[in-house]
Amino acid sequence: MQRIIKGDQVVVITGRDRGTKGTVLSRVDDRHIIVEGVNVVKKAVRPNPALGVEGGIVDKTLPIDQSNVMLVNPETGKGERVGLRKLTVRRFACSSPMAPLSVPRPNEGDHVAF
Repeated sequence: MQRIIKGDQVVVITGRDRGTKGTVLSRVDDRHIIVEGVNVVKKAVRPNPALGVEGGIVDKTLPIDQSNVMLVNPETGKGERVGLRKLTVRRFACSSPMAPLSVPRPNEGDHVAF
C-alpha cells in the first residue's frame, strides 16, 4: 500500500527543487514518482527523420524518490506527515498525527478519503 499515489498534491522537502508544489503524474516503481514541474532537466536529442523527431534541446522530467516529498494538506496548504490507518480488511485511509487530514483520493478501490 502506497501513501503517495497518482493525482496527489505534494511538496518537495529536499534537493534543488525544495519548496516546489506539484501533482504526482505517475509512479515509476515502488520508491520513485514523477512530479509535475520537479526535477526537470535539459536533454540533447538527435534528429531521426524516420520517426519524424527533430533534433535539439528538450525538457525532460525525471523521477524523484518518494522520501523527498510530503503530501499537502488541502486546508492549510502545507506539507504534513501522513500514515495509513486500517479501516477494514482491505480498506485504508490516510491520517495525520497532527490534525485530521482529509486527502482527496482518486477513484481507486483500496483508498478512502475521510
